[in-house]
Amino acid sequence: MKITYHGHSVVHVETEQASILIDPFITGNPLAKISANDVKADYILLTHGHGDHVGDTVELAKRHNATVIAPNELAVYLSWKGCNTHPMHIGGAREFEFGKVKFTQAFHGSAVVDEEGQNIIYTGMPAGILLTVEGKTIYHAGDTALFGDMKLLGELHSIDLAFLPIGDNFTMGPEDALLAAEWVKANKVIPMHYNTFPPIEQDPHQFVQQLKAKGIEGQVLESTESITL
Repeated sequence: MKITYHGHSVVHVETEQASILIDPFITGNPLAKISANDVKADYILLTHGHGDHVGDTVELAKRHNATVIAPNELAVYLSWKGCNTHPMHIGGAREFEFGKVKFTQAFHGSAVVDEEGQNIIYTGMPAGILLTVEGKTIYHAGDTALFGDMKLLGELHSIDLAFLPIGDNFTMGPEDALLAAEWVKANKVIPMHYNTFPPIEQDPHQFVQQLKAKGIEGQVLESTESITL
């Protein structure tokens, strides 16, 4: 499978069976080098309801008749917007035609913020995602703080690739992400959720060097760069 990073937390997984987008914040993402018109989605997986993660979901889902897989309250909200949705929740797993999705804990928030109306719409608990396709497991941690049960994720699952936030301020910073990388025991770690906005500016290359010092394989993916699993 081909896995492409588009900056912030946008991950595109392409298999022989499906095109899967995780947190497709493309329009308005200063790190994205593509437009929403450049990608096709059969499935869209969402970690939580913040605008820098839901992003272009509604437009893409309608254009491609994609199924949006999200925590229940967020899935219900998006169904009201005309999206075809499949609701799930933390701890739940389900087999789809492309593979298996399991939602994990994430310690963060989740809401749609209506700036004009000064209204906040709660969209349930935030989550991380364990995506197993073609015999490989990808962990997308979503927006999260460090939490002790990351150890359980590493003990219970054989994780081939982990996307971990390092931006600090809103999520884990590099120090906590290093500990998370030790706990989840992924074969390779890719940093995400950094340098999109001034409050989350970090040096991903330094983070990868710190991973290597701990004997953990890491890789910086620049926007539009891909790897294969």
